[in-house]
Amino acid sequence: MESRHGSPIRVHAFNRGHDRRALRRGVSLLPSLFTLANLFCGWACVVHAMRGEFSTAAPFIGVAVVLDMLDGRIARMTGTTSDFGVQLDSLADLISFGMAPAVLAFQWGLVPLGRIGWAVGFVYLTAAALRLARFNIQTNTDKRYFIGLPSPAAAGLVAATIYYFPIGLDAKPLAWLGLVMLAVPALLMVSTLRFQSFKTFDLGMRRGFRGLILVAVFIGLLATYPHEVLIVLAYTYFASGFVGALMTKLKGRSAEPAPVESPVEAPAKKDREVS
Repeated sequence: MESRHGSPIRVHAFNRGHDRRALRRGVSLLPSLFTLANLFCGWACVVHAMRGEFSTAAPFIGVAVVLDMLDGRIARMTGTTSDFGVQLDSLADLISFGMAPAVLAFQWGLVPLGRIGWAVGFVYLTAAALRLARFNIQTNTDKRYFIGLPSPAAAGLVAATIYYFPIGLDAKPLAWLGLVMLAVPALLMVSTLRFQSFKTFDLGMRRGFRGLILVAVFIGLLATYPHEVLIVLAYTYFASGFVGALMTKLKGRSAEPAPVESPVEAPAKKDREVS
């Protein structure tokens, strides 16, 4: 009886336990695979930028942005978040959103500036590293906003601009425009300006098909007018930080109460003036 009933049960239980462990390892590996794909996109962007293939290099940063959004979401959905995954993601982001856009922008339009060009590229890389380090240690509880321009958005701004204007800037006067295009996002990454995180943004996916329709419209526009859609998207998000700061400042001014003179202090003030 034991050989016919007990042993097979133990074997089946062992197999089920082994399958669950193998499945768990596979699920935990999935976010890291997206992170490595993100890292590969950064490396591919650098290789193509060094060859002068700017229209091919720039889209790799856009793909890296999408992969960076997916790896964190997949890790949270599968419950496989870990300190190792966080550190690997930060290192991959430094390559894809720090090194890659700096090299791409330098090869595209900063070469005529000589040492100034590569110095600004290094400033951008440093700003991206500081932005990522600050993000890892900050304790901001408001999930609606990022403090400072996120490094993927900064890299996307550089990539969208170069993708829209793939011809490099050979003349020195035009190269100064490339310098501004790289320096401004670098400064915004280390600023305290708030940018929408979209973590709490709801497209209505749970209440109907509105979200799916919007996604379908976006995909259609992106397939038809990729250059225009990407540059509008990048610069709209870039401007949203300034618009939000301006609206917050205007709301703060309108909320300030008007100074009211105390009725007790008024006669005393008049007596002092008379005397």
